[in-house]
Amino acid sequence: MTFDAFKGLVNISNEDIWRDFYRQNKDKIKVKKEDVAVRNLVKISSAALSISNRKGFSLMTLRDLSVESGLSMGALYSYFSSKDELLDMIQQQRMTAIIKVFSTHLSGIDNPAQRLRSAIQIHLYLSEVMQPWFYFSYMEAKNLGKDDRKKAIEAEIFTEGIFIDIIEQGQKKSLFRNVDPKTTAAIIKAMLQDWYLKRWKYESRNVSVEEYSEVVIDFVESYLMARNNQTQEEKGWT
Repeated sequence: MTFDAFKGLVNISNEDIWRDFYRQNKDKIKVKKEDVAVRNLVKISSAALSISNRKGFSLMTLRDLSVESGLSMGALYSYFSSKDELLDMIQQQRMTAIIKVFSTHLSGIDNPAQRLRSAIQIHLYLSEVMQPWFYFSYMEAKNLGKDDRKKAIEAEIFTEGIFIDIIEQGQKKSLFRNVDPKTTAAIIKAMLQDWYLKRWKYESRNVSVEEYSEVVIDFVESYLMARNNQTQEEKGWT
């Protein structure tokens, strides 16, 4: 799957993400006009991500957020009551988007090798579309409180769990070698994270997200594939 094809299928946007949030949290948001609320939630989240990725969420003041978003401080309090609540909102919506995209686009793929390939592409392509969100979540994890840190760990475990399940399925079908699924999944996750954490490095080398995904897939398949299962058909490429 190409990156353009992924964007056409997923069609995810900040507006979609925050419209879902608004509809699930109408009782907590003081602004009752949906279009106005969604538009301002997009402004708030975009401003928070931009400021945080420049100097860190912990150093961001509400005045900073007000200036960057173009909303008054009073207006900001119509959407959240504290910085901690705003942080939770951003983390929550990132996780919701991840679960939705993975669940939708891995559904119906039964071949473990093809499922693995698709999962790698989905993670990389989604992190490209939502790069500020992914970078923010990783960098701010160290500043989270106990409850929010637990949620961040759960998000990490969720995505690793997808790869653990795929590897275990492939081993049961004798497509993958008998390696430790958990350690292998953690290494895969580290390679996926490198894309959005060190994007500058790959941009300077003119490496596209599609090219990077193929490199990761080749590495992972070379390690995982059982020696007697190296044909393209068994890899799920046909």
